[in-house]
Amino acid sequence: MAKFRYVAMDSKGSEVQGTIDAEGQSQAVSAVRARGLFPTKVTQVGGGKGGAAAAGGGGKGLSMELKMPKMFQAKVKPKQLMVFTRQLATLVDAGLPLLRGLRILLKQEKHPALREALSGMGEAVEGGGTFSEALGQYPKIFDPLFISMVRAGEAGGVLEVVLERLAEFGEKAEKIKNKVKSAMVYPIVVLVAAMGILVFLMTSVIPKFEAIFNDLLEGQALPMLTQFVIGISTFVKTRGLVAVAVIAVLVVVNKMFGQTSGGRVFRDKMRLKMPMFGSMFKKAAIARLTRTLGTLMSSGVPVLQALNIVRDTSGNAVIAAALQTVHDAVKEGDSMAVPFEQTGVFPGMVVSMVDVGEETGALPEMLVKIADNYDDEVDTAVEGLTSVIEPIMIIVLALIIGVIVIAMFVPLISIIGTMSA
Repeated sequence: MAKFRYVAMDSKGSEVQGTIDAEGQSQAVSAVRARGLFPTKVTQVGGGKGGAAAAGGGGKGLSMELKMPKMFQAKVKPKQLMVFTRQLATLVDAGLPLLRGLRILLKQEKHPALREALSGMGEAVEGGGTFSEALGQYPKIFDPLFISMVRAGEAGGVLEVVLERLAEFGEKAEKIKNKVKSAMVYPIVVLVAAMGILVFLMTSVIPKFEAIFNDLLEGQALPMLTQFVIGISTFVKTRGLVAVAVIAVLVVVNKMFGQTSGGRVFRDKMRLKMPMFGSMFKKAAIARLTRTLGTLMSSGVPVLQALNIVRDTSGNAVIAAALQTVHDAVKEGDSMAVPFEQTGVFPGMVVSMVDVGEETGALPEMLVKIADNYDDEVDTAVEGLTSVIEPIMIIVLALIIGVIVIAMFVPLISIIGTMSA
């Protein structure tokens, strides 16, 4: 008998660690499962051939330590993962065994990291492990949301339904992201072009005008507006690189500050309060968390575990803290609507719909409806911001160029008048 150390998840999603005696690694995994736990890692104490391996099943799947080159880790894009999920859901729904579906996808997959993951998962499933345990070997590709939903689908015998929901979830998230990106393309292109034109004017055109004024005005004072523009031109030409370096340092310091717990909360709080954009960020975050929570609960994931997953994948420290408050209250036996309201983060409409969902026993469906509603509002907000930003940018650029033109031509008019006299 050998001793094995295990790391597992209980039914509430909490991590559990311990040791167990077994004849081999596969027997150790089976013993951990018999305790009602979901093993994620089983390691033989004292080393040996069993070594450390992710708990992906018995036999061949457990005897291997699957490693990916660092240059390929965490490089599977959400769109590629969404396509993979949709294809696998289609194959499983058509009646193909899971292992055969993985082999089919492996043959056509071209992404190196995803190919390696498919190969390893196929071996783990073939060795007797569950699909969710095989996914757990690749945390850089499959997040806790994905793994937990698949685990719930396996437990309920509805894996094809869960994969379909995951594919739809990924498609909706990708759709919102693409809309935001496409809406920002035009303003960014205009801004970059405008900055390039301004830098060219300040470094090449304005200095030539300055030389002309010095020659023809013979020491006469220039208008205040002209002096101001020439001063900016001189600064950009002589200290422009210093300004760029200072901005770069400030960006790095801001990023480092944002990685601290306090800095992350402060940054996310300011993001939610930004004029024009804050409301859109908040709606997008609420749509994401309600859709994730509704999808998890409808797939059979326990509510406390679902709240933990949503908290960790919310992407906003303020909302994550609010979800932790909701989790603690539900753990004590309270309903979900009351702590949702007490946090002060969620709008009244969300609280009311959660309350109605709990009363009618249709909370997962109600959460998905909330997400659909807020997704529509985000779409409307993006379109509205795009229509507002474009004319504002055009007006601002026209004002800047107009000021430069006026500043340069006022002295020219004076020079022309002097020469005519």
